[in-house]
Amino acid sequence: MSLSTPPAAKATNLVPAIPALLRTLGDNPFHSDGDLLGLGFAPDGTLWSIEEPGTLRQWDVHSARQLNWYPLDDLALQWSFSPGCRWVASSADDITLWEVSTGSIQAVLTPLSWVNVVAFDRSERHLASGHDDGQIRLWDLTTAELKLEFTNPTPRPISALAFSPDGRLLAAASEDKLIRLWDVASGELRGVLTGHTDRIPALVWHPTLPRLISAGWDTTARVWDVQTCEPIILLNSHSAQVHVLAMHPNGDLLATADSGRAIRIWDLQTFRELRVWPEQSAEINCLHFAPDGQRLACGGTDRQIHIRDIREQLPPSGEPEKLAVRTVVAVSPDGQRIFNVSEGSSLRSWDVDGTAAGQPLQGAGALRTMASSPDGKWIAASLLARGTGATLGLWDATSGERRALLEGQRDLVTALAFSPDSRLLASASYQSSDVWLWETQTGEPNLLIPNAVEGCSIEALAFAGPDRLLVGGIDWLATGGSDGATVLWDLTARKPIRTLPGGTTAIAIHPDRKHFASLTLQQTVRVATLTDEEVLEIEVPSEILTALAYSPDGRWLAVASEDHLLRLYDAETHKLLAQTILDTQVLSLTFAPDSATLFTGNANTSCYHLSVDRLLHDRVLL
Repeated sequence: MSLSTPPAAKATNLVPAIPALLRTLGDNPFHSDGDLLGLGFAPDGTLWSIEEPGTLRQWDVHSARQLNWYPLDDLALQWSFSPGCRWVASSADDITLWEVSTGSIQAVLTPLSWVNVVAFDRSERHLASGHDDGQIRLWDLTTAELKLEFTNPTPRPISALAFSPDGRLLAAASEDKLIRLWDVASGELRGVLTGHTDRIPALVWHPTLPRLISAGWDTTARVWDVQTCEPIILLNSHSAQVHVLAMHPNGDLLATADSGRAIRIWDLQTFRELRVWPEQSAEINCLHFAPDGQRLACGGTDRQIHIRDIREQLPPSGEPEKLAVRTVVAVSPDGQRIFNVSEGSSLRSWDVDGTAAGQPLQGAGALRTMASSPDGKWIAASLLARGTGATLGLWDATSGERRALLEGQRDLVTALAFSPDSRLLASASYQSSDVWLWETQTGEPNLLIPNAVEGCSIEALAFAGPDRLLVGGIDWLATGGSDGATVLWDLTARKPIRTLPGGTTAIAIHPDRKHFASLTLQQTVRVATLTDEEVLEIEVPSEILTALAYSPDGRWLAVASEDHLLRLYDAETHKLLAQTILDTQVLSLTFAPDSATLFTGNANTSCYHLSVDRLLHDRVLL
C-alpha cells in the first residue's frame, strides 16, 4: 500500500466552515476541548496538538490562535507525532497513520496484538510499535508493510520506544524495568540497561552523543552511555514519578515532568537543575521544545497548551483546583450583555457586539457555575475556592457588588436556577440529592428539599413556574433498571407532584410553561408535558448530548452533542431543520431574547454568537 493514496474504506476528514458564526467571544488562546495527549512543532514553526477524543489542531504560536482542526479517531488511546510533524499515528488494536496537514488517513497497519506505544524514526520512513505481549515490530511506511520483528526475551508489555538519531538503534523499555537496545538493520539485541526499580514510561536520545535518557516511576530520570550500557548519572530531584521527557534541539537541555505536576529543566553538560516550574494546575502529559530551542510547549489535563520561555524562571501558576466546573452562557433580558463561566474562570461578560463589559464580581475569584436572574438584577455564582464558610453568593449584575453570601449549603454547588419572577434561587450539587431554595432579596434560605431525587446526583434544575421546580438526577451507580429520575416539585405544598423515570443531564422549559425538554443518557431528547403523562422521545444520533435550549418565541429547540454537532429542531413538530459542525464541543446554550441568534458556551472556554437564519439557510443534514 502506498502512502500517497488513502485506503478506500477510510474517508478524509473535511471540516466545513461555520457560516452561521457572527463572532467569537472570550476566545481563550491555546485551549482544547479534551486532555492533551501530544504536541509537536512543524518545520514552519506552527504547533500541532492532539487531544481526547482524537481531535487534531494546528496553532499559530505567536498569536496563540487556532489555524485548523480535524476530528480524527475518537476511539484511539495512544497518539504520537513524527519528528517533523508530517504524520501522527494513533494506536489501539491497530495503527492508523494520519497526514497532519490534511487530517486524512494514509495507511492502516494491522499487528497481531494490542499496541501500547509507537515511535517514528527521524527520517519519518519507519515506525516501531511496542505491544502488550512484549513484541516489537518495525514497519516500512513507504509500503505500509511489516519489515522486522524483534524477539524479546521476556513477554512483558512494552512501555516506551525511541529511535537513535541515526536510526540504527531502537531503545525499548518494558514492564520488567529493563531497557533493551536493538539493531534496527539486523534485529539483534545490542545491550541491556539495568537500574530502574519501577515502570519506565518515556525514552529520549541525545541528538549528537551516544546517550539515552529514561524516565522512571522510581522518581528518577537516568542518563545512560549506550556504548557501555552503564548509567552516567541519576537526575533524582523529583519527588514523584517521572513520566514525560523532551530533548532540546541542540542537546544542551532536557525537560522532565512528574506526577507531582513539576517541570524541570536540566543542563545536560553539567547535569545541574537549572529551573523548576512547580505545581502546575494539572498533570502534564506532553512536552516539546520549539525548533528555536527558546520555548517549551507543555500540556495535560487542564486542556490548555502552555508556552514556557526557558530563559526565565517562572513562579508557580497558583491556579485553583479545577473540580466539577459547569460551563454556562447567559444573556441579559435586553439581549445586550452576555455572561460566561467556564473551566473555573471568573465571570466574563461582553456587550452583544463583542466588546468587554461589566464589572468583576466583588470577592468572587474563580467560579464553578453561575446563573443570571430573569429580571437582569442578579448574578448567582458558585465559589470555586474552599474555606470561605459559604459555597454560593449573590451579586448585583450591573455593578458587580456582592449583596450576600448564602451560608448553610456545604456541598459544592454545580446547578443553579432562578424562578421566573427572580424571587427564588435554587441550588444543588452533584455530591448530594438535596436542593436549597433561597430568597434573593434577603439571601436567607427559604426551603430545603432533602433527597429531592432519591439517591441521585443532581445534574439539572429548572423552574417550571414561580412555585414549581424540576429537579433532574442521575444514579451513576445504577446497575439495572432506572438510571435516575426527573421530579416536579410543588414548592407551595412542599411535595413532589410528578416523577419521570430516567436520568437527565440538562432541562429546558418551553416558553409556554406547559412543556419541557431534557437530555437523557440514551441519546434522546425527552419532551414532556408538565400536566399529564404525555412523553415524546427525539432520537439524536450522537453518543453523548451536552446542552439544549428553547428559543424565547417557542419556535426552535437547539441541541448540542459531544461530537461537535449543533442541531436545530422545530419545537412543535420536532423535525430536524438544520445542523452544523463546530470546531469545539458546546456545553451550554441560550438564545437571544429576540430568538434571532444563539449563544454557545464552549469546551475551549470561548462563546460563539450564531445566526439562526444562517443556520437554517445553510443547513447541513449529515
